[in-house]
Amino acid sequence: MPNENTLTQPEPVIRLFKSDFLEFFTHISPAAVLVVFLPLIGFLLWRAARFNPAAWWKVPLAFVIGLLIWPLAEYLLHRFVFHFKPANPSERMQRFLFLMHGVHHAQPREKTRLVMPPVVSLPMAALFYGLFWLVVGRLFGAPGYVDGITGGFLFGYVIYDMTHYALHHFSLKGAYFRKLRRHHMAHHFKTHNAKYGVSTWFWDDVFKTNPAE
Repeated sequence: MPNENTLTQPEPVIRLFKSDFLEFFTHISPAAVLVVFLPLIGFLLWRAARFNPAAWWKVPLAFVIGLLIWPLAEYLLHRFVFHFKPANPSERMQRFLFLMHGVHHAQPREKTRLVMPPVVSLPMAALFYGLFWLVVGRLFGAPGYVDGITGGFLFGYVIYDMTHYALHHFSLKGAYFRKLRRHHMAHHFKTHNAKYGVSTWFWDDVFKTNPAE
C-alpha cells in the first residue's frame, strides 16, 4: 500500500483532456499564482486606500479580517466541494470530481497539479468578491471594507497554495510545519475523509475531523 515515504519511479502524468489546448491549462507552476494574484491583491489594497483616504486604519483591519476568513473557506471548500460525494453520481459527475480534485489524490506529487489553475481560481475569486460585496457592502452597509477584505482573503489563498506545494515537495523546518506536513500527508495516505485543513489544522479541531493518528 502506498505511503508518504514510498520511493518509486516517476509515474506517467495522467492526461485529463484529449485536446492539447485544454490539457495545457491543467498544468500550472506555483510561480503563476504569485504572478497573477499578488498584483491583484495590491490593486485591491490600492482601491481600498483610495476609498478610505481619511480612515486609513480600515485598510489593514479589513485585510486582517479577510486573511482570517480564508482558513475557514479553505476547510469548507476542501471538505464539502473537493470531497463532495453524491449518493448516485453519474459518469459525468465522477469525471468532474476527478478533474476538480481526484487527480491530485491519484498523483499527489505531480508538481504541475498542486496549485489551482487561474482559469478556475480567478472566477472563484470573482465569486467571493461578489459575496463580500453583498454581505459586507450591502447587508452590513460597509462598502469601504470590501476591497480590503477581498485582498486579505486572496492573500490567504496565496499562502494556502504555496504551503500546499511546499508540503508535497520540501522538507520544511520547525515544529509547526512538521506537524502540518504530517497532518496533510495523513489526509492523503490514511484518512481521505478527514484532516481537510492545509495551511492550518485549526478548523479540523473545531469540527472534529482531526482523528488521532
